[in-house]
Amino acid sequence: MTRTRTLIRNGIVIPCEGRKTVYDPGSVLVEDGRIAAVGTVAELDAAAADAQVVDATGHAVIPGLHNTHLHSGLLRGTAESKSLWDWLRDYVDPAHKALTPEIAEAASLLCYTESLRAGTTSVMDMWRHMEGSAHAAERVGIRATLVPYVADLPGYDYFETLETNRRLLEHYRTYANDRVRSWVGLEHLFYCSPEAFKAAAALADEFDTGLHTHSSETIWEVEESLRQFGRRPIEEFYNRGILGPRTVVAHCVWLDDREIELLARTGTSVAHCPCSNMKLSSGPARVIDMRRKGIAVGLGSDGEKENNNLDLLEEMKFASLLQKVSTLDPTTGDPWDILTMATLEGARALGLDGETGSLEPGKKADIVTVDLRKLHTTPLLHGEDFNAVAHLVFSAGSADVDHVWVDGRQLVAGGRVLSVDAEQVRLRAQSAAEELFRRRAALTPASASGPQSG
Repeated sequence: MTRTRTLIRNGIVIPCEGRKTVYDPGSVLVEDGRIAAVGTVAELDAAAADAQVVDATGHAVIPGLHNTHLHSGLLRGTAESKSLWDWLRDYVDPAHKALTPEIAEAASLLCYTESLRAGTTSVMDMWRHMEGSAHAAERVGIRATLVPYVADLPGYDYFETLETNRRLLEHYRTYANDRVRSWVGLEHLFYCSPEAFKAAAALADEFDTGLHTHSSETIWEVEESLRQFGRRPIEEFYNRGILGPRTVVAHCVWLDDREIELLARTGTSVAHCPCSNMKLSSGPARVIDMRRKGIAVGLGSDGEKENNNLDLLEEMKFASLLQKVSTLDPTTGDPWDILTMATLEGARALGLDGETGSLEPGKKADIVTVDLRKLHTTPLLHGEDFNAVAHLVFSAGSADVDHVWVDGRQLVAGGRVLSVDAEQVRLRAQSAAEELFRRRAALTPASASGPQSG
């Protein structure tokens, strides 16, 4: 079989392997879907004379970004300036009731295409009817971890069930050459019974997979958990047996010291969603304290409805600024730390750091180039004044992403998605959204007793 070799040449290579390594200029050699070498231009020119060359001059060359908490959807821009409870009761829950498998697949196809175009090569998506999400991820070419919304308490019968989660695992535990996989999902502490938590943990053990849920997004959740169970939410999760090294908990805004200690001791990871937490006035998570305890904290966009985009480069900027303003400490939110959260630490949270998340020989070639030759990324400086990482975190955005590879397959070139027709994806999503809104209009908003997770 003929080897496929690609040399991404003469860029600003930032491996994100856990040290502040930079090859400036540098190159990355990809061979048969994996990274074969990372180094200086001269070193790799000598080793890759027969490779196809992609000129990365003036570009940052980084690992693909990992979105550790996403909800596919089609509600963007339709429920603004609402309190969390009003937003969920009047907009989100009725949309779940109106959802069909076809609409759900169109939403995933849109969100995965948008994510890929923005330099995200891996998403963890909590959504509905996720057989369609698996097919969408296969088409787009993105790496995806699929997590159904599962709920079993009365009044939430329009969500997924542990039985539908089981069926997804039976058919899509791994899919598309292992690029797509399924986990166990629990919507929320107040959507699911203690029995559901125990059954979910058993299901994850049975299929040897991870588990994902929300927690501690609002102060109300903490107060209600104390009222109902006599314990704070993360303590209740521990009591119900779901914390562990294969569990990722989204948000974790309102944690006390003991909860952080529980997450650290059990090896549980966190998906930090700064834009969503700001937009919904949830508050700032204690990211610094969690990371100091060794907790893997990845970045998440949350859903398109509460962000309102899936641009992890923009998310990095807000992740840094939220730390600075909430601690009144300008030394926090260091650009290198934030870039690590979006790459290697995000991969670690998802259990993928052995295969991706950094530019190291042997790892899968999930690679992104970001054009830094723009007005808003000038001056671009080298040597002692090196500022490319600061530009990635504070200045760059999705429009600056030039090339994207997943498993060594180029899926974006010159800013254009190659795997699907982006305009056809958009048109399909537009039609699906219009159908969703017609179906939702016929429904009466559900009533409930307090704020819930998105």
